Amino acid sequence: MQLNRKHLKNIRQLFIALFFSSFLFAQDQNLKTSKIKVDGVSAVIGDYVILESDIDKTLVEMKSQGIPTKGISRCQLLGKLMEDKLYAHHAIQDSLEFSIEEIYSTVDQIIDNFTQQLGSIEKVLDFYNKDDESTFRQEIFEINKTQKLSSLMQAKIVENIEVTPEEVRIFFESIPTIDLPVFGTELEISQIVIEPEVSEKEENRIINRLKTFKEDVIERGSSFASKALLYSQDPGSRSSGGKYTLHRKRPRMVKEFRDEAFILEEGEISDPFKTDFGWHILKVDKIRGQEVDIRHILLTPKIESSQLQDAKKKLDTLRKRLIDEEITFSNAALAFSDEKETKFNGGVLINPQTGDTRFELTNLDPILYSQIRNLKDGEISQPLVEEERSGLKKYKILKVSNRFDEHKADYSLDYSRIKGLALKEKQLKTIENWMLKKIEETYVNVNKDSRNCNFVNNWLKK
Repeated sequence: MQLNRKHLKNIRQLFIALFFSSFLFAQDQNLKTSKIKVDGVSAVIGDYVILESDIDKTLVEMKSQGIPTKGISRCQLLGKLMEDKLYAHHAIQDSLEFSIEEIYSTVDQIIDNFTQQLGSIEKVLDFYNKDDESTFRQEIFEINKTQKLSSLMQAKIVENIEVTPEEVRIFFESIPTIDLPVFGTELEISQIVIEPEVSEKEENRIINRLKTFKEDVIERGSSFASKALLYSQDPGSRSSGGKYTLHRKRPRMVKEFRDEAFILEEGEISDPFKTDFGWHILKVDKIRGQEVDIRHILLTPKIESSQLQDAKKKLDTLRKRLIDEEITFSNAALAFSDEKETKFNGGVLINPQTGDTRFELTNLDPILYSQIRNLKDGEISQPLVEEERSGLKKYKILKVSNRFDEHKADYSLDYSRIKGLALKEKQLKTIENWMLKKIEETYVNVNKDSRNCNFVNNWLKK
């Protein structure tokens, strides 16, 4: 049983990567028995079918991407495909909300990426052996739709799952000493950030330009999306006309941005507002319950070289004071750092993957690694210039606060990591119980050729 669950976890992770890859185009369609050859169907899950060709195409695509397929059977792949269809089916049954427009936008981005890689849409269609662009787009749409529904359903299943300290303790004590995980060398890293001062004249220039964009849209009928495509300095949304989809219960973006997005009426455009990334205007395209589709335009102020040098000089002075022990790093971060996320906790960085303060050396961001690799414990770096994706530049100094050598998991030392593992275990069990129940409640039909498969889940309802 343990081996099966471990194997299933590997397969699950593999498929998550696959479905988000631009190269997986297995066919997915609603059940229309009049158009499907019976012998071509591997399984039916609710309103979804899985064709034999879906498994074949998945294997081909895995190999084309260099993903090892040795030890992964057709039965395992079929089992995972059935899982995804079960999630998607019940996401629809539960009326989980999602943005069709967002999926279409993803399809557009995928097609654009393919076209750039191969040179033309004709070459793309020829490469993937597709007759026309419309059919190709529909296949990509269905794959992304299924994956979206599957993700939403899984998120809903575990959204209220928590673990108590007692559950964490029991989980840790249940692990045999020989099987305790080994954590690689980890670091705690602190930083102090100084942002160059922007002149009032430059800020007014940015604000007035955004106001002009707003007037063009409201009074002269200009397209907000076109303005974003042409002028926005947000690389993450510019190509899609500044579009994002936000959810009230799943925070995304900085607070100032979310506040504007959720107070505006449908079709309304905000006044210019400021975030750490620059100045924005925001338009609400559509409100759907807890979700809102927005578009925005970001403009970042121009920083003069003299202003950037002033920021460096401030850090040079502060660094000397730190070295001379006139002030502690923690107090200096609180008093002088311009980074809101870290200044109130002594400048200590939070690992976005784990939620704690430790960074495993082997998994460290390459840029951050290059900045701290030669630092001794307690040593303070020279001022380093850093450029955001939006183009904003700032200076920072770094310090390796603590170093934890490679070691077996220790309950007190590694509590936050152990808590994360305990939570994942509990979530997995919750999902397994959900799946066991839903398989019994859902129409499932497995082709006779696949009935000899030793599925992890009870798809055969024995």
